[in-house]
Amino acid sequence: MTALLYSAFLRMPCNTGQLKELLVKSNTFSAPEWAKRAVWYQIFPERFRNGDPKNDPTINDIEGAYPHDTSSPWQIHPWAADWYELQPYERKNGKDIWFNLQRRRYGGDLQGILDKLDYLQKLGINAIYLTPVFESPSMHKYDAATYHHIDPNFGPAPEWDRKIIASETGHDPTTWKWTSADRLMLHLINEVHRRGMRIIFDGVFNHIGLNHWAFRDVAQRQQASRYRDWFKILSWQNAKTGESFQYQGWWSLKELPEWRQDENGIVTGPRDYIFAITKRWMDPNNDGDPGDGIDGWRLDVAACVHHQFWKRWREHVKSINPEAYLTGELIDPIAELQPYLQGDEFDAVMNYNFTFACSEYFMNERTRIPAGEFDRRLRELREAFPRDVAFVMQNLLDSHDTDRFVSRIINRDKRSMRDWMDYYKWSCGNGADYDGRKPNAAERQVQKLLALFQMTYLGAPMIYYGTEAGMWGANDPSCRKPMVWEDLDYAEAGYLPNGEQRAHPETVAFDQDLFEHYRKLIRVRNTHPALQVGNYHTLLADDARDLLAFSRSHENENMVVVVNNSGADQRVIVPALQNSVYGDLLEDNHRFASNSEQLEVDLKAKSGRILIRRG
Repeated sequence: MTALLYSAFLRMPCNTGQLKELLVKSNTFSAPEWAKRAVWYQIFPERFRNGDPKNDPTINDIEGAYPHDTSSPWQIHPWAADWYELQPYERKNGKDIWFNLQRRRYGGDLQGILDKLDYLQKLGINAIYLTPVFESPSMHKYDAATYHHIDPNFGPAPEWDRKIIASETGHDPTTWKWTSADRLMLHLINEVHRRGMRIIFDGVFNHIGLNHWAFRDVAQRQQASRYRDWFKILSWQNAKTGESFQYQGWWSLKELPEWRQDENGIVTGPRDYIFAITKRWMDPNNDGDPGDGIDGWRLDVAACVHHQFWKRWREHVKSINPEAYLTGELIDPIAELQPYLQGDEFDAVMNYNFTFACSEYFMNERTRIPAGEFDRRLRELREAFPRDVAFVMQNLLDSHDTDRFVSRIINRDKRSMRDWMDYYKWSCGNGADYDGRKPNAAERQVQKLLALFQMTYLGAPMIYYGTEAGMWGANDPSCRKPMVWEDLDYAEAGYLPNGEQRAHPETVAFDQDLFEHYRKLIRVRNTHPALQVGNYHTLLADDARDLLAFSRSHENENMVVVVNNSGADQRVIVPALQNSVYGDLLEDNHRFASNSEQLEVDLKAKSGRILIRRG
């Protein structure tokens, strides 16, 4: 979900006794084992790959989505066009770039994801997180028209699918059928599983969109609707009193009507619907074997839904598939995360606190925190929850709700990402203070160092689509550009957000060197259990020299990671097993020998080494 207003949500209060009980660490909680070994890849389907132009949306298909303009000229936007350049059809409406960015559709679909599974497998990805895929008129699809059908424009026969959907009774699962888009999704799930990969959906269960069948019925029938108690209705339409139909939208956004909640969370009608669609997508043929269904859920704006709902829903999910993975979108301090991560709600969260700490240490210069403080913040995060949680946290550096992290490197020191609301608004890039240019070689080197740390630290690394290909950009909507592929020729980035032309247009192309860097790091992680499930121990946090070293160990595998975050080449001495030989996994197994329980390692500026004990 757009995270602009996320951290301002009011939380459901707990009494002191409940809070103390929640904060007692559980030694019995066990996270899904496969999730400890996951390397996540987040896909924004509409912007990943157009695999079937025949299913591209039409102007009618975007009705109900902001900015609510279906009368101006419109077409599928050229995939490889300059992002900030208005196309001829857009200039005709007389509106600025920010209005037009919301109207654009590029035609990404499920076939495009299927076509690129080999690419993901080559990269080393073994877990996919799809942002919303259910029927919706928007490009982001956080405004669902239904939860039990895949968006028809993601499948091969949109018009046929819409006829099927129209024949159903939304609240009655016995009337539900499988559309062509649904079946293509089941095929995608099967192909993902066949490759030994996992896949999770985005569950947007706090709210829906204007086109949702239940909300449309309420808007039309008012108090006579059978769904009148499903929503937070503020006033009904009344010709006598002049009152208009008003309802509560997520953060007062009328495009996102919220489900009604009581002390147990989402009320009976929508709750039963959510439970039914959960079973539909986790065990599609309803045979008790979840192998043909999705492997879990990412839960949007999770703090907006009462804890009691999540507890009951988790029981439902785990009864279908005990190894299902649940991760919440929670951009909050540790104390506010703890109630969700005690083993009875979520397995993990999108680890924005990891993102914040990494930004403060690796990206900033003038305002950089010392190595020791960075280590302390990560230790606090590791130790705040039951032990298994740290191993399955989604360690992201960017997402569909942040600027690309290489652009954060470019704009270092200007704002603190930890001040989430302020940073979110500023990093959208519509002000002169945010620099949306292409990264230079030095900034790419910082990105490479951060990727090394991300792939070797405790937890499950997550890559946002295109980061490995060299994509850059400001926050939403500019973090949602079409994926850069090797087989496409892209226009130069010649325009600025204000419509002016750049003095020197920038080349846009797939970055093969960066891709190979990520591929090598992921291969190292995937082939060494110590980096997936091993213990973590800090060996060195040198504030003066900006050095960091830590060990990862599992059974007989012992590894040491050394990071030089300074701008100078350095020789580093770290503790090591006496009289041992270590090989560098990034440099053709270059060997280092320990002496008197110390290991001397040379490191170039802004670089690191991944060492494994060979004997």
